[in-house]
Amino acid sequence: MAASNTMCPERLVLEHVTSRWGTLALIALLDRPYRFSELRREIGGVSEKMLAQTLRTLERDGLVHRDAKPVIPPRVDYSLTDLGREAAEQVRGLARWTERRMAAVEQARAAYDATQA
Repeated sequence: MAASNTMCPERLVLEHVTSRWGTLALIALLDRPYRFSELRREIGGVSEKMLAQTLRTLERDGLVHRDAKPVIPPRVDYSLTDLGREAAEQVRGLARWTERRMAAVEQARAAYDATQA
């Protein structure tokens, strides 16, 4: 990935995968497919507009599959593609690392803050 090129394709995909809502959507979808409203509840705190935009972006990147069924009322399910599953596993690994190492991060923050006072 070229560090000097801010618009390189890899950087854009990385931004999509590691965005606040992208990360949470990918991790949630590792468990099972979700309908939009279920996914929104599972993630928590995300607006409809932001989740729709995130899912659209991840779908465009080939990470999420949108399955719209022609029924009334409309039913749309979201699931991971094989590529999305790969990305989600990586992101979940980082999330688990964060959980395991949070105490060390908090310690580092406290030490830093003490030197800034």
